[in-house]
Amino acid sequence: MAPAPPAPNVTPASNATALIGPHPSYIQVAKPYLFQQQLQNQLITLGANPTREDNFRLQGVQWINDVRIALQLPVRTFCTACVYYHKFRLAHKDTEYQFQDAAAAALLTACKIEDTLKKSKEILCAAHNVKHSIAEHLSPDDIAFENQSKMVIGLERLMLEASGFDFRVRFPHKHIIKLAKDSKVDSDVARTAYNIMLDLYRTFAPLKQSCAAMSFACIELATLLLEKQENRIHGERQPSYRKWHTKRAEVMETILDLLEHYTHFQKSSAIGSSYPIDTFINIRIRINKELEHEFDLARYTEQYEAPKINGKLNIITPKTPVTPASPSDLRINGKDIAASAAVSPRSAGSGKRGIGARGQEGTVRFMLDGEEAKREKAAVDEYYNVEYEEYEEEVEETIKVERVDHHHNRHHNGHDERYRRGHFNKRGRR
Repeated sequence: MAPAPPAPNVTPASNATALIGPHPSYIQVAKPYLFQQQLQNQLITLGANPTREDNFRLQGVQWINDVRIALQLPVRTFCTACVYYHKFRLAHKDTEYQFQDAAAAALLTACKIEDTLKKSKEILCAAHNVKHSIAEHLSPDDIAFENQSKMVIGLERLMLEASGFDFRVRFPHKHIIKLAKDSKVDSDVARTAYNIMLDLYRTFAPLKQSCAAMSFACIELATLLLEKQENRIHGERQPSYRKWHTKRAEVMETILDLLEHYTHFQKSSAIGSSYPIDTFINIRIRINKELEHEFDLARYTEQYEAPKINGKLNIITPKTPVTPASPSDLRINGKDIAASAAVSPRSAGSGKRGIGARGQEGTVRFMLDGEEAKREKAAVDEYYNVEYEEYEEEVEETIKVERVDHHHNRHHNGHDERYRRGHFNKRGRR
């Protein structure tokens, strides 16, 4: 019989090197709705100047509307482009890009989502031809749009990341037509409400409210402007808010957002210049009185007070994506803190995927279902949680006895000893 082969040397499990698996990645859940407080916190995070923010927001929406009309695009493409434009500006600093490029990227993204395909050069060419006379019109193939087209395509990737790859877009114009038929308002009221809905996209209301709340607000404001059929939309014969899955507080917030826009930016609107500013001020006073008498109504819905530290509000703003050239920062009470505290994904071609813990090693994944993201995170955390066990042991310790150096003591105390010795000698002699 052949001798048995020697047993292989097996390394004990305790001495084996622990295998490190892949990074669990990071999950970003899309947010189809935002509250006013979240919007304000994101603007504080970016350090946005309120005046610059309002100007760029209105100019960008006006740019989208002008190009949309020049290209004969439907209203739903305009609504989608405005929503993506607002989300992008809430996630990126306005000093890192031109608002024209961001508006063009938003319109390009909306054209792909709504299946009204337009190339980036066609959008830029239409914007150029709108500003210039017929003699200076260019074609989309002109070399003048080459560099700007590449920039717009690069911003398109950031546009999708800022929205969380959420392609669910609301079209309130369909709801406003149905609500106008249900409330049986006149055609001029419905037409005015339709134009008010276009002005509503110049505000942040489409990010906060549902289609039903925006439709109720536009029709009610139209009846107040025309001073007719006010009881058809807000009175005994009004359609039920519960049937349309909305509340009076949401409708009031949307109306006040519109009135603030008309009173401060009357010329930057579709119907603002058609009415005197006193009309909007009187309607605003009327709505504010209703807010004072109704205890369950407030200017903004879902407001909460941030915790206080040393008597000051501790406002910690949410984490948002950043542009490739801008640092990720977070502010508490208006002051910048360490950049590693706010982490966010970057574009695919900008080197590392973010700053700080998030995106530096793992991949950023985008999900639509928040509950599924929680379940997945809980399942993954079981393999990455580090557990510790505590043990108590009794150990006998030897007590060290300090040695006294008598020679050292005599060296320092020799004078005293000699004094005593001499004193005793003298006494002995006596």
